[in-house]
Amino acid sequence: MPSNFKKKKNHRKHKNHQCALIDKEDEDEEDIETKSTSTKQISEESKNKPFVVKYSKTYGRYLVASRDLSAGEKVIEVEPLAIGPWAESDPVCLGCHRPFKKGYIPVRCASCNWEICSPECSGLEISKAHKRLECIPLKEHNIAKLYDSSSVQQKKLMYEAIFALRCLLLKKTDPERYSQLLEMEPLNELRQQISSLWKRNQESIVKRIRKEWKFEEFSESEIHTVCGIIEVNSFQIGQNDVHARALYPEAFYIMHDCTPNTSHTDDPESNILSIRLTKDLKAGDPLTLSYAYTLQGTLKRRQHLYNSKFFWCRCERCSDPTEFGTNCSSLKCPKCPAGLVISTNPLEQNAEWECISCKHMISSKVVAHLLDRLFKEVDAIDGNNIELYEKFIDKYKSILHFNHYLFLSAKHSLCQLYGKISGYLIPEMSLQQIKQKETLCRDLLSVVDLYEPGLSRLRGVIMYELHVPIMIEAKHQFEMRQISGSKLKLKLNEALQLLKESAKILSFEPIGSPEYEMAIAALEAVQKMEK
Repeated sequence: MPSNFKKKKNHRKHKNHQCALIDKEDEDEEDIETKSTSTKQISEESKNKPFVVKYSKTYGRYLVASRDLSAGEKVIEVEPLAIGPWAESDPVCLGCHRPFKKGYIPVRCASCNWEICSPECSGLEISKAHKRLECIPLKEHNIAKLYDSSSVQQKKLMYEAIFALRCLLLKKTDPERYSQLLEMEPLNELRQQISSLWKRNQESIVKRIRKEWKFEEFSESEIHTVCGIIEVNSFQIGQNDVHARALYPEAFYIMHDCTPNTSHTDDPESNILSIRLTKDLKAGDPLTLSYAYTLQGTLKRRQHLYNSKFFWCRCERCSDPTEFGTNCSSLKCPKCPAGLVISTNPLEQNAEWECISCKHMISSKVVAHLLDRLFKEVDAIDGNNIELYEKFIDKYKSILHFNHYLFLSAKHSLCQLYGKISGYLIPEMSLQQIKQKETLCRDLLSVVDLYEPGLSRLRGVIMYELHVPIMIEAKHQFEMRQISGSKLKLKLNEALQLLKESAKILSFEPIGSPEYEMAIAALEAVQKMEK
């Protein structure tokens, strides 16, 4: 643990302000029930569950395994307390949260007159959020008229206010659920120090709900608190084109860590959240998940976590300038051929960067500017353009380490594109291209094995993609008498084991999702190979 770990006060009070590093000197071994009446009930409900709610003076509430747990075990399965559109969402149906397609002719809710995808939308059933919460209030306050006269940008902001309004309306329609929602930490004091954020919420959500929409029964303080609860605790949910986020009980206690030991899925129909372990845990081990994309480098990942969850992560991975030896953030030294440039202190965003060989220094501003420029370049590539991804890697191979997170992003795209788009279907690919797919998959897997060890969705997908080039190459090499029968069997067995592990991992995904379909395909391939 870094010596300055406890000096940062921004990590206090809630799991979104903590990492999985718990200093035993700071840990309060009492159960959460000693802290308040409301949380006492949570502790009672947690009995016989695979986790226990703990409290640390420094880090607040978090979950630990109540017994030894196995990889794949489901530790949480809960319905959402509230669900609503993304922040600054494009116009979406308030029933199913799907954006309207280009050329769409608006259909209106028969009650509140707000835009919907169809009168038959399953998300408009009386038990769903729109009909159950805001539909009648929107009608009574004639909000659709204000929506129709608003600019495109203001319409986007209205969807963010809709989610906040849904949460606030629970105070009347479902006080028990509203009370559970208030258990979540809004971090008002910290958020108020970020003047741009607080002012934006004041103008776009608080004033809109109270003044423009005339819901004056909710105080400014209440609305700001709900804004904070949503910003700090919500999960992005939905398959494919669903633009929604949700708040869940229990799950909000889970610690953040940049090498998590859980993964989560949500059912597309019920929105039930399931959290499973990706690796074995011992009793007392913290449960962790990641609020950042694990294939991002430390500088970008920590900034994202601060901007979105209001804390600077100081986990073990963030503390290591080489990120467990992967060099996911490392640059090639411009002064010496074999040197790698890494941060002198990855826990400080403004720390200088230094070559480990020749000690050449580069300022953090120069590094940040370079990474921002290259990120914009790779982000602008059309998602199906294999040639541009290949050119990006070739163009910057003298600047970035081959495991750099910007390359990992391009490699991830290429792994999934090879064999799936016109001109690069498996029968159309050369042996060199097949070998390239294998190399990229292995590069990715070596990194993901460290960042998301065990039964992670990303590992399952990469393993499935990797089995294809292994089998094709093995078949070709055997036919060309380049390998023996025993060597062929070894290669095919590797492909078989990849398929089995992929099927095991991806079978946890929601039925109908692309990953679940991949699991079915993997199982079918296993059955054929074993015959």
